[in-house]
Amino acid sequence: MSLCAHGRTADLTVLNPVQGMHSDVATMRNTSIWREASRIVYEEGLRAFWKGNLVTIAHRLPYSSISFYTYEKYKNWLQMIPGLDSNGGLGADVGVRMVGGGLSGITAASLTYPLDLVRTRLAAQTNTAYYRGISHALFAICRDEGPRGLYKGLGPTLLGVGPSIAISFSVYETLRSHWLLERPCDSPIFISLACGSLSGVASSTFTFPLDLVRRRKQLEGAAGRANVYKTGLVGTFGHIIQTEGYRGLYRGILPEYCKVVPSVGLIFMTYETLKSMFTGGASDE
Repeated sequence: MSLCAHGRTADLTVLNPVQGMHSDVATMRNTSIWREASRIVYEEGLRAFWKGNLVTIAHRLPYSSISFYTYEKYKNWLQMIPGLDSNGGLGADVGVRMVGGGLSGITAASLTYPLDLVRTRLAAQTNTAYYRGISHALFAICRDEGPRGLYKGLGPTLLGVGPSIAISFSVYETLRSHWLLERPCDSPIFISLACGSLSGVASSTFTFPLDLVRRRKQLEGAAGRANVYKTGLVGTFGHIIQTEGYRGLYRGILPEYCKVVPSVGLIFMTYETLKSMFTGGASDE
């Protein structure tokens, strides 16, 4: 799971997982994240790391907003169910956080999915710029693949984002509650940053294979090319294992960690800071 991604770091998390697909879509088969980062700095300068950040923001801003808003709503509704209220104990609290997080992730992903698909396609362009921007990509996908093309890969996305956000929110709130209980004098900002980073690592590790399949499916038919994977979710998993081995299911996990540790930590830290500001410092703990 990633509630936020930035610039070329996001590009590397797209390009590494799609190694093994069309050579003109992604050309990093034998390139490590460090070698690719060095190449970008040498050829394009430091500013290149923020290329394409606009489309990332265009997707992540509504996605993160919807995730946090609906999470609080779902959590409040679930806590109205007998046995899941504040008297239900730790097990009930974790259950509410898991279910609420899963539902919020599915809601946010469904509402913003076309932008996520466009982000992946734009980031995967390395040699030929078939899509010239967000609006052109949306138009070209509808023209070449039909309106349903905007939702290509939605199935594995929802299968992955549900448990991903569920794990992220439940791990974050459980760690944060325990930390505040044991060390109430520690900085709330540092606590949110640390717990958010750990929750991002936990969710990404568990759901990364589904995220990899999602990116591969999103690139099917990109720029008018033939599909590599002609089967469904299970068939795509089988194809990756057969051609790349079980390690192929975690191709690109290192740049994913490099992204989620700071980004998810900062997202939760910002969320807690804003919530404290608007609620006058009140806590829901």
